[in-house]
Amino acid sequence: MKSDFSKVNRRNFLKTIGAAGLGTVFSAKALAEPNGPNAPEPNQPAQTPQVPRRKFGKTGQDVPALSLGAIQLVDNQVILTSSLKWGIDYWDTAPSYTGGNSERCIGKYFAANPDMRKKVFLVTKASGAKSPQEAEEKLKASLKTMNTNYVDVFYGIHGLGDASQLTDEYKTWVEDAKKRGLFKFFGFSTHQNMAGCLTGAAKLGWIDAILTTYNINYLKDSEMQAAVDACYNAGVALTAMKTQRMKVTGDDNKKLLEHFSAKGLSDGQAKLKAVYEDERIASVNVGMNSVSLITQNVAAVLDKTTLSQDDKMVLEQYAKDTCSGYCTGCSCICDSNGYVSDVMRSLMYHNSYGDKDLARQTFAAIPADVRAGLLKTDFSIAEARCPQRMPIARLMREAAEKLA
Repeated sequence: MKSDFSKVNRRNFLKTIGAAGLGTVFSAKALAEPNGPNAPEPNQPAQTPQVPRRKFGKTGQDVPALSLGAIQLVDNQVILTSSLKWGIDYWDTAPSYTGGNSERCIGKYFAANPDMRKKVFLVTKASGAKSPQEAEEKLKASLKTMNTNYVDVFYGIHGLGDASQLTDEYKTWVEDAKKRGLFKFFGFSTHQNMAGCLTGAAKLGWIDAILTTYNINYLKDSEMQAAVDACYNAGVALTAMKTQRMKVTGDDNKKLLEHFSAKGLSDGQAKLKAVYEDERIASVNVGMNSVSLITQNVAAVLDKTTLSQDDKMVLEQYAKDTCSGYCTGCSCICDSNGYVSDVMRSLMYHNSYGDKDLARQTFAAIPADVRAGLLKTDFSIAEARCPQRMPIARLMREAAEKLA
């Protein structure tokens, strides 16, 4: 349903929809012109506005521009049903999320609502798999858990760090697995060396989709922008994650809050809109573990007012001012094995997401000898190379103390 949201007072709309639960269903008649083409017929029930949809690369599918990240989903069926009311039928999960409870929650939903399976664009990942064979084992276990015989997208490498991992062995397996109906589309997720991974994948021709870290830190990054362009032009569907970047307190965050609150936006909504307004991104994946958070994010997407140049400059300055607390995943610069960025990601899950279980699981996936050596390793060269000026040694110690 298309409603003319530009005719609604922007600040009041964002405030109302952001605070309301999904028990409040907005009337199309109130949001559209009374006699316009979108006005409901007399005596017809009110409809909930639907998030916009975009083409998912060259796949022929269209998906909601806002997708449900089920990274913190435990056993809350309300989250799933609430997301669908807004048209958020793209669900992203993984067997590692919440110790497997995320996939189990989705499986419980499909067991109770089998007719809904074909209406959901379902995505999962090969958490921890090191080969196509292990990836298939992980996938089959996920299918059983989620009460389905296929997924729409399978990220068969969860956490790609180098495009050279996309071997001919994977390509052959992907072609065979598609014929067997295990998944419709294949790709990978990436948290580090994203520009290199995207650029390499765009050249291959058999990667359908990528889940990549993408937020205000990368909007002026020339390498990342060129990589996004390459994927978009090649028809590789991009879903953005980690759009909120990290939790920041203090004067820097206060400035951001004051600027955007005057426009009726929270800092989180502003960060989301900055990525959402990039139409090369098929969908913005946000971890949403409450109805309130769903409605706030929906409000940001439905709001038709775009960020001004001044707004973008404020976000850009904020990213620069807080860069020393955010790892951009350029592990190829600070260490050869990529484990610094993995440790940083674990710490982010702990400190910014408040998800201690996921933080410990991610940290535990790092080789034991690397974890054991964090307190002994000299990170002075890595700190000197870090473009974000991060206190790497201190953060490595913090991770070892909190997550070991």
